[in-house]
Amino acid sequence: MKDYRITTHPILPIPERETIDFTWKGEALQAQAGETIATALFANGIRIFGYHPKDGSPQGIFCANGQCAQCTVVADGLPVKSCMALVKPGMSVEPVLALPKLPEAEPISGFKAVENLKVDCLIIGGGPAGLSAAIELGQRGIQTLVVDDKHRLGGKLVLQTHRFFGSINACYAGTRGIDIATKLSADLEQIPSVDIWTNTTAVAVYSDKKVGAVRDGKDYVLIEPKVILVATGAREKSLTFKGNTLPGVYGAGAFQTLVNRDLVRCSERLFIVGGGNVGLIAGYHALQAGIEVAGLVEALPECGGYKVHKDKLVRMGVPVYTSHTILSANGTDQLESVTIAAIDKEWKPIPGTERTFASDTLLIAVGLDPVDEFYKKAQEFGLPAYAAGDADEVAEASAAMFSGKIRGLEIARSLGYDVPEIPPDWFRTSDILKSRPGVIIHETVPDDGEAVYPVLHCSQEIPCNPCTSVCSQGAIVIDDVDIRKVPDYIAKKIGVECIACEKCITICPGLAITLVDLRKEQPETALVTIPYEFDRGSIEVGDFVTVLDTTGTALGQVEVVRARIGKTTDRTVLVKVRAPREIANKIAGIEIQNKEVGASLEQYVERLTDDLIVCRCERVSLAEIKAIIQSGVHDMNEIKAVTRAGMGACGGKTCSSLIKRAFRELGVPMSDVTENVARPIFVEVPLGVLAGVKE
Repeated sequence: MKDYRITTHPILPIPERETIDFTWKGEALQAQAGETIATALFANGIRIFGYHPKDGSPQGIFCANGQCAQCTVVADGLPVKSCMALVKPGMSVEPVLALPKLPEAEPISGFKAVENLKVDCLIIGGGPAGLSAAIELGQRGIQTLVVDDKHRLGGKLVLQTHRFFGSINACYAGTRGIDIATKLSADLEQIPSVDIWTNTTAVAVYSDKKVGAVRDGKDYVLIEPKVILVATGAREKSLTFKGNTLPGVYGAGAFQTLVNRDLVRCSERLFIVGGGNVGLIAGYHALQAGIEVAGLVEALPECGGYKVHKDKLVRMGVPVYTSHTILSANGTDQLESVTIAAIDKEWKPIPGTERTFASDTLLIAVGLDPVDEFYKKAQEFGLPAYAAGDADEVAEASAAMFSGKIRGLEIARSLGYDVPEIPPDWFRTSDILKSRPGVIIHETVPDDGEAVYPVLHCSQEIPCNPCTSVCSQGAIVIDDVDIRKVPDYIAKKIGVECIACEKCITICPGLAITLVDLRKEQPETALVTIPYEFDRGSIEVGDFVTVLDTTGTALGQVEVVRARIGKTTDRTVLVKVRAPREIANKIAGIEIQNKEVGASLEQYVERLTDDLIVCRCERVSLAEIKAIIQSGVHDMNEIKAVTRAGMGACGGKTCSSLIKRAFRELGVPMSDVTENVARPIFVEVPLGVLAGVKE
């Protein structure tokens, strides 16, 4: 069987891991130590994990984060979420073919007392917000416990190979997410007043102001904090379209987990729905992993993510279709193609614009919902609670770090510690980091006459300033008060010259700076330095490459005269090409992917099955939900009772937002809708763990 693990990557190190044996449907397979079952199955080319007992529909991965239950398998006789359960030597894994039958068990004889622990502050979530808050609290000697359900700290930072935007002083802008995670974790581990529990899942907040948590899947602990900080991040939104639950259709975050955390090449060719930062970045990560990207579709007239992220994709050969929507995911047991169409001003598909693209993976990146149930329940029971990061407001990780820092100081003050007032400019910085992309300004190029100069292909107002910090000449500037302004190159104005150090090219998070060098060149040519974050061996001196502008328009083929990488370039290859002078200023990148990858099939595929699924756990369709709403039911609890939507293992985490959308589509105002009553336990827990069974 083919091994789909990634063996080389331009940014990520490839660790050596112990190989362990397990079986799938009785067939011997190999996993790597520390892999989840889902990762090991994907690494062996297996994407169908079972068939739903209600209608026999094939099941695969969706969130890869323990939020849903679509990836359930039977491991050593017990149903488990394959994205969370680790492979064990000799483990027998089987697909779910019907309702799992529990194995016979001997009577239980031994029980252990539930551990009770008191702390000053409990932080749920070890991502950028939680870590930043914990550092602030720990530095002041405040007894703090951080719990996270993953095996390492960092949250989504551990999936981010790109450099971060934002303020270089406030949130490590210009540093890769994976490196920020390492730094924050290392800083926190040096603070004695902070305890860290990884592989620990917070499962409930109770009326006696205690929080239940499960450590290592087997030990139930009750934690009694004086104050709680919820930094649990966000979960991905879903979308209804024909074939939306086929194996191969899953969240962009799940894809990043498989590729960047688990180093599995989980696709040959993919398509993306959603032009926000998550979708755009996932496309770039796919290209880095050697995966073809057939295209990206966005319903709005413009992508909602940073323009520099979109520019990276299009100038590497990925088509982006705005004012388009997904019609269907096509295939029998797993995804084989996707069909899209243009939409009109009423958001309706335009007949005759349908196109189908061959792909084995469809990434859903249509927004995020805060994971805030712990925060709301704590407030309901009177437990002093704060929220930070995406659990408070969905934004970039740079904003999450800074909001965590602020919340840490606020909590310290609430606990009676002598902490100075938080400076007002901190809140202004926080608002700037959370701001959405601003206006697009026409790209400017330095005046003729300079021998060497940077071209700033950054033309949208976003919070970002790393380029200003590394220019030794002080020739790149951004508004001191508002870092959302577009950077400006002012060498002539201040009487200095660019020294061609190339540092601005290396640090730019958007790979949006090139350097034009006219020195020692013929009148008709120029040397252009371009940032390149793909395998060093894929480009050599003497190669001819196709260069593109920021819109993805090919400018021609040019010769590579130098390609270097060093400690100061932080894994970015600086490629120098010789190009005609008339196109030098327009060059923004090198084509990575052949245009043929994004070509549609000659005939579009129409999926005839009406399988727009709202509730994945219970296989409830959009038609069923709308029918009961139209009958006059406006209570989501009643919808649950009649259809079972929201009654599955995920507890309504995936379908609730889709049911609300159905109400809106039918013209029912949300003020007339009664929402679901949240379950008292937010994550499933084996009864034996709650009971304190010793073995």
